[in-house]
Amino acid sequence: MGEYKPPFTITNKILSYVSSISEKIGRITATSNMETKPHLRRNNRIKSIHSSLKIEANSLTLGQVRDVINGKIVLGEKKEIQEVKNAYAAYEHLSEINPCNVQHLKKFHGIMTKYLVKESGEFRSGEEGVFNGEQCIFMAPPARFVPQLMEELFAWMQEAQEDIHPLILSSVFHYEFVFIHPFSDGNGRMARLWHTAILAKWKPVFEYIPVESQIEKFQDEYYEAISQCHVAGESTIFIEFMLSQIDKILTDISTQIGEQNKYLPEPVQKLLEVMEYDVPYTSNALMEQLGLKAREGFRRNYLHPAIELNLIQMTIPDKPNSRNQRYVKV
Repeated sequence: MGEYKPPFTITNKILSYVSSISEKIGRITATSNMETKPHLRRNNRIKSIHSSLKIEANSLTLGQVRDVINGKIVLGEKKEIQEVKNAYAAYEHLSEINPCNVQHLKKFHGIMTKYLVKESGEFRSGEEGVFNGEQCIFMAPPARFVPQLMEELFAWMQEAQEDIHPLILSSVFHYEFVFIHPFSDGNGRMARLWHTAILAKWKPVFEYIPVESQIEKFQDEYYEAISQCHVAGESTIFIEFMLSQIDKILTDISTQIGEQNKYLPEPVQKLLEVMEYDVPYTSNALMEQLGLKAREGFRRNYLHPAIELNLIQMTIPDKPNSRNQRYVKV
């Protein structure tokens, strides 16, 4: 190992999370083929993009983000719409990333910040701080040290990947990257993208697991963990935080991709497969997707069982027969 070693301690809690996550990933990979679930893959990617941008104060809703990605006209700030387009372009090429290549990092920063940042694809020349809203968590190292710090971080990662588990390695990189804060803008988005890229090199299924959405749910705790690590001078607390969130999201994903759904009636499974999450559908739209013409059979065999199992919810539950009724996969 080279001279530079990011300080952290591998605790029993970390080892327990690594074991739990590895077991869940193995079970997901063995029981579910993501390649056969394009709706789920696409929906999770949209969730990743929406959540990562929301952490950075992008105000577009999940539905608006989906519309931008689908090429629809969205009323919103030009900057925020461009952020979505850029993030989608970056995530669509995630599998091409070599996480140990600093030139790839700069290239993808250029994609992520296209038209938005003057120093797009280049390390910062000015001084920066890490903020949670208006609160400054800490001031980043001076700009003149950034190239050397990044070179050392990538050199360490290149060597450490042989000895340190990717779950730990990705979390250490994430914290160290945020601490160095190498770019004038887009550091949080890049840290989360690179974290996912490292995990996806280990297990490709991570490309479609929205870890970012879990971070967004616990955003204050995310920044608090970063702040505590800065005070402690090492990243152990952040590693534990990130592994706990990955462990939680995998529990949700196991349910999503149908690990339990294999016991569902076939019509219900088919209905769930044609629905995207958080998208409201009319009964006519669902029947069309399924190629059905008999409304009563659709309600009896597909819709009502899914509602009873709490897999689909009505948008107007107190008026089940409303002509404005829509159905949402939950």
